[in-house]
Amino acid sequence: MADARSPTAVAGAEVGWRPGVRPRGGGAVVQSRRRAHDAAAGRYGLQAVPPRRRATIRDVAAATGLSPAAVSYALRGMQTSAETQARVRKAADELGYTGNAVARALASGRTGLVGVLTGSLEDLAEQRFVEALGRGLGRHDLHMLVGDARGEPEREQALARRLGGQWVDGLVVSALDPSASLWEEIGEALPVVAVGDALPGRTVGQVLFDNRRGVTMMLEHFHGFGHRRLAVLTPSRPTTPDRPAEIVVAEVCAALGLDATIVNSPHSVDGATEVAAALLAARPRPTGVFCLSDSIACGVYVAAAERGLAIPRDLSVAGYDDHPIARVIRPALTTVDWGLEDVAGSAADLLAAAVAGRPRSRGRAAVRVTPTLVERASVGAPRAARRAGRATVAPAGR
Repeated sequence: MADARSPTAVAGAEVGWRPGVRPRGGGAVVQSRRRAHDAAAGRYGLQAVPPRRRATIRDVAAATGLSPAAVSYALRGMQTSAETQARVRKAADELGYTGNAVARALASGRTGLVGVLTGSLEDLAEQRFVEALGRGLGRHDLHMLVGDARGEPEREQALARRLGGQWVDGLVVSALDPSASLWEEIGEALPVVAVGDALPGRTVGQVLFDNRRGVTMMLEHFHGFGHRRLAVLTPSRPTTPDRPAEIVVAEVCAALGLDATIVNSPHSVDGATEVAAALLAARPRPTGVFCLSDSIACGVYVAAAERGLAIPRDLSVAGYDDHPIARVIRPALTTVDWGLEDVAGSAADLLAAAVAGRPRSRGRAAVRVTPTLVERASVGAPRAARRAGRATVAPAGR
């Protein structure tokens, strides 16, 4: 049973009456608000608990024996002694005075809030990264304000401007369009840490993926099994064709003599399924599909099953994130491990150092992430290679 002093909120019952307090408007208002509160509580099978009154600056003043003006000055660290400031802040914390957080931000110039701009939260790896980043920032007593670009570069730029204009201490960016000139403007306004691809202009740190190594390892893996005709599904859009990973795909395929078709795909499993269905219906069908996201690879699995194709007997599939789902689906997905926990931790540490006011130069701290190929059961030799007796396992050392 809820304690009568609990600030328990009842859905749909945000009303303003309290026992012993007569609001403006008279008894009719009290009865009306009480009925609304009780009715909402009844709908959800809860005990009706009056909302707890928020502490005000007058409460803090009464508790400390000071005037409200003196309390305001003390919370902002102005015109009062250190002893008085400490006494007022202690009372504010004990009373749960929420204005105290704002006052501290005014006094320190920091809010403890960090903007996080992600390409798409429909992507499983992005979800995992944001969750890990939150834990990393939490170790520095920083909290996230997350903006989801939903795979749209135009929305990404609008969110970047919005977050840059908010009262945040810094920004972590996993950019859809890392070449956009906007990043130079944002980097001059507040500390920015880039994750994945480098950004132009000023940043306090970068955690960069070695996409050349990651893409090369996977394409050589397909080549070693005898694949010559591949499709590469990328979450990039036609408006952002110059992302490093996609550039490397074209270069490496040309060097290996692979006939590769690069196809844009949504981040979501449903969207990737639709794109993959069209791809697998085409003739000639690719013998393998390399997905620059494990979420997209899951969509390919669904589309292959709908067409009665067995993986890897009829179609080989690989991902790029080593999300835990890669170990769950059957057959288990061959993919690339980027150590996302460490990536998130590095990004959090870099931004926290900048927010804490450690010296910031025109240079930038850079952490380069080296990928690892994770071989599982989703890539095998295509039928033509099996008939011709070409390699059915990847060359040693891959």
